[in-house]
Amino acid sequence: MLDGSLRARDWPESREDQPTNRVNASKIQSKEDNQLKLYFDSHKTGRGIVKWEHYFEIYDSHFKKFIGREINLLEIGVFSGGSLQMWKSYFGSKCRIFGVDIRQECKAYEDDQTRVFIGDQADSDFWRRFREAVPRVDIVIDDGSHVPEHQVAALEQLLPHVQPGGVYLCEDVHGLHNRYAGYMYGFANRLNELNCRPGELSPVFLSKFQRSIKSVHLYPFVIVIEKVETAVDQFLSTRRGTEW
Repeated sequence: MLDGSLRARDWPESREDQPTNRVNASKIQSKEDNQLKLYFDSHKTGRGIVKWEHYFEIYDSHFKKFIGREINLLEIGVFSGGSLQMWKSYFGSKCRIFGVDIRQECKAYEDDQTRVFIGDQADSDFWRRFREAVPRVDIVIDDGSHVPEHQVAALEQLLPHVQPGGVYLCEDVHGLHNRYAGYMYGFANRLNELNCRPGELSPVFLSKFQRSIKSVHLYPFVIVIEKVETAVDQFLSTRRGTEW
């Protein structure tokens, strides 16, 4: 891990290390293709929204499959309430929005599609009460305290509660050697577990972790976990062809 970190510090942009094809990260995806970005760009007045612009491509990549579906979305960190409105616009009228914030005044953002819970994201008793009140969650967006220990606490309480096929996204994971990121590096390593018969490489029998976690995605300041939608019991390595 240390060798990789040191190597990445001086990683060349290309074999020639030339500054070619530079582009603003927020323009990698055309905003005409991303309804969240369109909403954000057109939001000039009203409840505030603060987002890094490169987040919108990440959001749309992992969330667009849920558009128009009956889902429950949880956002940790309500702040000014603007993002609650943004999610409601993006996912549609069948989406039920839940917000969590430590400030009581955030209850003012409730409406017929939105419910706000007041509590501390590091409090396991609070999350127990939340899970009892909201038995199904499909998407979690952690934009709360941004404190690594709080992010880990919320993840451990909520990830098992996320439905198959669901998505857990934690944003604003800032800084080298971030403790939440370090936790997630170890977490993601379990995807590579090999459980097979002695002397055989295939089939690999999936662990509980592999039957639940489909993938872990690392982006600048963002980590996304996708859960398996339909579990399988084995990974198979299959040969095709006649010449070896």
